Amino acid sequence: MYRSALLSPSEDPMGSAILEYFETGKAGRLRVLSSLFDEDEMSVPMLFRAPSDMSPLERKAMSECRGRVLDVGAGAGCHALPLQQQGFSVTAIDVSPLSVEVMQRRGITEVQHVDLFDPQFIDSFDTVLMLMNGSGIIGKIDRLPEFFKKMKLQLKPGGQILMDSSDLRYIFEDEDGCMDIDLNAGYYGEVDFRMKYRRITGRPFDWLYIDFHTLAYHASENGFTAELVQEGEHYDYLARLVRNT
Repeated sequence: MYRSALLSPSEDPMGSAILEYFETGKAGRLRVLSSLFDEDEMSVPMLFRAPSDMSPLERKAMSECRGRVLDVGAGAGCHALPLQQQGFSVTAIDVSPLSVEVMQRRGITEVQHVDLFDPQFIDSFDTVLMLMNGSGIIGKIDRLPEFFKKMKLQLKPGGQILMDSSDLRYIFEDEDGCMDIDLNAGYYGEVDFRMKYRRITGRPFDWLYIDFHTLAYHASENGFTAELVQEGEHYDYLARLVRNT
């Protein structure tokens, strides 16, 4: 059964931080909590970064966009806005209502407050862009068939997904390079997160980090061809997933 991931303003910590920074040029601590990692903090100004401040993987992904583009989990619009300025037709979507408001105020023409997995959300794109560990939006590895089924409804034949992710194996490797993980605990790249900003605490959510070989296997099982476009400096990579005609 489909359960919407859409947030309301009262449970939107990241959107609250984005809106405050957009309006004041300042922001407090955007805290990131997980049962797997120590508490971390996300830089809010980084969510407004220019292409010149992006990672090589992000810049490569943006250079590989073609046709109509869907920017998934667009946040403050740091990818959608420069693509629009380059002349692309871009639709930016996010589950955060306050992020959607900021993107609209920044001048992004087509913005929607929608969950990617909403059965009513169907269109026809040439490129689906999923950056900043974009595989995370899938949530769990057993949701990959549902994800690829959804992508077939969103992409034109021959259309592409440009997605970055990271292989978390480095967290579990010992000095000999062997993996020290509990094989009964599920896939090692499944992580739970919760975000807090000032007095706003968001819902817990699942986030999927996936190694390229596992991603490629599931892609081939679901009618897509996977290509490793570029590797990053620390177990991260950019993949192209092409819908087979």
